[in-house]
Amino acid sequence: MKTFALPHTDLEVSNIILGLMRITPLSDEEIRTLVSAAREEGINFFDHADIYGDVRHGCERRFGDAVTFSPAEREAVVIQSKVGIRDGFFDFSKEHILSSVDETLEALRTDYLDILLLHRPDTLVEPEEVAAAFDELQKAGKVRHFGVSNQTPGQVELLKRFVSQPLIVNQVQLSITHSPLIAQGIAANMAGLDQSIDRDNGILDYSRLNDITLQAWSPFQKAFFDGVFLGDRENYAELNDVIDELSASYGVPPAAIAVAWITRHPARMQVVLGTTKVDHLRDSAAGSDIPLTRQEWYRLFTAAGYKLP
Repeated sequence: MKTFALPHTDLEVSNIILGLMRITPLSDEEIRTLVSAAREEGINFFDHADIYGDVRHGCERRFGDAVTFSPAEREAVVIQSKVGIRDGFFDFSKEHILSSVDETLEALRTDYLDILLLHRPDTLVEPEEVAAAFDELQKAGKVRHFGVSNQTPGQVELLKRFVSQPLIVNQVQLSITHSPLIAQGIAANMAGLDQSIDRDNGILDYSRLNDITLQAWSPFQKAFFDGVFLGDRENYAELNDVIDELSASYGVPPAAIAVAWITRHPARMQVVLGTTKVDHLRDSAAGSDIPLTRQEWYRLFTAAGYKLP
């Protein structure tokens, strides 16, 4: 498992993250088995959000009920959660951030979060309130580091005008077939090519310039919750042919190649795996440090339907 020093922190993190958004139906033993398998693979990073589960904090509570870390074990892992999505609206108010974090800590049965992310952009954000909430959480020892999710460079810059802590992470949707944040830069300034449309104001370059780590969610999704591209030969026959060829060449499952396409990028991205199946977890985690060549990486990119001008 490849690890790296997370910029602006003292954390050494795996480039694979276990996302816990689907664990509500699992038994305590199944959750423990999943977490243990992740640790055996070298994954030390666990991702939550206050909205995951059938009720608010539902998945966090299931995790807290099932998994007990000793003090040493707790120090060895990174626990991240997210705040800001409510029932029908977004809320980055100081009051909501503080109350939700307290509920998260209670549900997870931990004294602190290593990282707290602001989930989806709240256009009504008052960054002064965010800054005040972050200061209070950090001073109380409840949150060590902060970041965002699904936010543009401009939205991050607005927060940075007021927030004193570094914003170290931006969690975004990314897969081989859903990669506008990469594809646009490759086809920049190409009139008439949809790929050249800037949809995020340059998240990739901005993140690299500012040492913000991108975390890729839905690494197997065709588009926005449209199902997975692995095995979809009706829509992605060429891509699956290339994946299968590379899978055989490297001696790993196809899912590992899909993960490796992301982890190969020099931006040092992390991949969030949302599986609840141990075999799927192991298959995907095998892509952590596969050294795809440039030619292989671009071959996957074009097989997914993107253009090289």
